[in-house]
Amino acid sequence: MPRLMLLDTASLYFRAFYGVPDSIRRADGTPVNAVRGLMDMIARLITDYEATHLVACWDNDWRPKWRVGLIPSYKSHRVAELVPDGPDVEVVPDPLEAQIPMIQRVLELAGIAVVGADDHEADDVVGTYASHAQFPTDVVTGDRDLFQLVDDARGVRVIYTARGMKNLEVMTDVVVVGKYRVLPQQYADFATLRGDASDGLPGVAGIGEKTAASLLGEHGSLAGLLEAAETPDGGLSATVRAKLSAAADYLKVAPAVVNVVRDLEVPTLEQAGAELRPVTGDARAELERLATEWNLGGAVKRLLDALDKLG
Repeated sequence: MPRLMLLDTASLYFRAFYGVPDSIRRADGTPVNAVRGLMDMIARLITDYEATHLVACWDNDWRPKWRVGLIPSYKSHRVAELVPDGPDVEVVPDPLEAQIPMIQRVLELAGIAVVGADDHEADDVVGTYASHAQFPTDVVTGDRDLFQLVDDARGVRVIYTARGMKNLEVMTDVVVVGKYRVLPQQYADFATLRGDASDGLPGVAGIGEKTAASLLGEHGSLAGLLEAAETPDGGLSATVRAKLSAAADYLKVAPAVVNVVRDLEVPTLEQAGAELRPVTGDARAELERLATEWNLGGAVKRLLDALDKLG
C-alpha cells in the first residue's frame, strides 16, 4: 500500500548535527556528522514506517517576510543577518552550514525528492502535500506546530522527533488530545493563545496551556472564543475578556502566522519524483565513491540497502 513520508528536513539535519559527534570529518577536516546522521535517519524511517514515497521538504525561506510583517518578533532571535531583498540569514553553526551542500548532493544521488517554495517555509510545503495526499502520510518533524496536520480520518500522522530517534512519538488524534486536551484542528489556535518562545510568538499574556485548552474546549475555536468575548453573555470572565482585549492586535494577525499554508503550487508527487526506488548505475557508483571520499561510514550502505528493499 502506498505511504507518503514528508520530512521537515532542516529539523532533521539540525538534530543529526547535534546528535552525532562532530569529530567525524572528511580528510580535509570538514565535519560530516549531519550528513551521516540524516542518511541514517532516512534509512531507518523509510524502513520502520514503510514509506513508498518521500519528499524532503526544504526551507526556501525559513523566516518569510510576510510572516515577519505580521509579527515582527517571529523567529527574530535566530537571525544572523537581515536581508532586505531576500531571505534573512539564519544562525547556523559554521560546521553545519558547510554540510548543507553535501546533504543536497546525497539526497540528489539517492533519488530523494527535494521540494521548497519561494517565500515559504518547509512547514508550508509539508502542509500542502499532507492536505492533498491521496494515501496515508507521515510527517517527520521536531516542530510541534505541525501537530495541526494530524488527521486520523485522512491517515495523516506526525512522527515527532523531539525526544530523539530512539524515542519517536507517533502523533495521532488521540495522542494530541491526550497531551494537550485539544483536537489537532484546534492546535494552531491553541498555539496562538499559548505562544511559543522558540518561534518568537508572544501568545496572550496570562493564558497558558491549560487555560487555552479549556477555552477552546468551551468555544471550539479562536474565532468562537473572540466572538464570545464580544458577547455580554458569552460565558467568559472579566479577567479572560481583559486578557483577550489586551492582545487584540496580536490575535488579529497571529493565525496567519501560525497556520501552515496548505495550498502552495508544488509539483505533484510524480513530477517531484517522490516514489522511492533502488539507486542504480552511475548514481549508485557516485554515492559509494563519496562514502569513501567523504568518510560517510556505513550510512550510505544503510540508505542504499533501505532503498533496495523497495525494488
